[in-house]
Amino acid sequence: MIKILAFLSAFVSVTVFAAQAETPAFNPGQLKRTASAKPNEVLVLGTPHFSSLPAGFQARYLQTLISRLQAWQPSIITIEALSGSQCDYMRRYSARYADAVRSYCWDTTAAFKATGLDVPAATAEMARLLATWPKAPSADQRRSLAAVFLAAGEPVSALVQWLKLPAAERRAGNGLEQALTEKLQDLAEKRSENTLLAAPLAVRLGLERVYAIDDHTADSVSSDEADNKAAGDIMQRLWDNPASSSRLEQDKALESHLDSDEGVLNMYRVLNRPDQAMLVYRSDFGAALKDKSARQYGRTYVAYWETRNLRMVSNIRETLDPFPGQRVLSIVGASHKGYVEAYLHMMHDVTIKSAAAVLR
Repeated sequence: MIKILAFLSAFVSVTVFAAQAETPAFNPGQLKRTASAKPNEVLVLGTPHFSSLPAGFQARYLQTLISRLQAWQPSIITIEALSGSQCDYMRRYSARYADAVRSYCWDTTAAFKATGLDVPAATAEMARLLATWPKAPSADQRRSLAAVFLAAGEPVSALVQWLKLPAAERRAGNGLEQALTEKLQDLAEKRSENTLLAAPLAVRLGLERVYAIDDHTADSVSSDEADNKAAGDIMQRLWDNPASSSRLEQDKALESHLDSDEGVLNMYRVLNRPDQAMLVYRSDFGAALKDKSARQYGRTYVAYWETRNLRMVSNIRETLDPFPGQRVLSIVGASHKGYVEAYLHMMHDVTIKSAAAVLR
């Protein structure tokens, strides 16, 4: 009897131990660089998507925000957009990514006809031109580089070159055909944080491009319409919670004052407060993890979200690879901010800077 009780006690102890979540002894985030060289600094700016803001919001109210960010002097700007190379990859796997390509990728057809460069060739040419880019490029060189950026599937970087041209030089020429100039002009007026915030800021800072770091390779679409409907219904119920109500009330209050520079700056101050990450979690991803349905749609959604953020962070980290010691401004949707900062903090050679301090 004593042996049986001892065995049961040992079994219970092992079972309880196995059930406990393990905390790894190795924590890269606690092992930061100690060299005296210039550190890698990343400021993650959580932003609303301008396309969803009320009509009263205008680009002219961004000037104070842009000035605050300019004063921080980032040497790299990353944006929540898909790179041309990722879109080229996704087009080759259209069975899975056709919807994502239609939603998030720049159509390079017109630029290919104008330049003769497909995405891989244009990407190589883009790198070659930037590696030998002069300090005072001519208008012809800027138009040519803009055309190459468009062929590479990098429209926001093309817009940076377009905005750097004097007004009289914003015309066709040097591979930038009339159809492409019209696309760039339309892009300049698009209600997007990438076109109205990131591109003008890059121009002010004297940068020649921005880096598209979003990732949609974790996207998948079910062909089962009934399954899609069931997933949508369950997710809507999960998102109907007190934290979501709080976010909605907060957004309505902030969006009612976007008719001035101060109102826009205040919106960014609130969205970038430290407490926002937990509010986002409780309203969205934490709520999704409570899914008790047989198909566990909420957990599938969280898997997609974590994968996407990890891949975005790897793309941000990669921008620091060629020339360490940079300041990176990473502009991402507000829901991404907490995750991006947390994952970047795990990198040995990355220091997270306070957006609140810059927006003060």
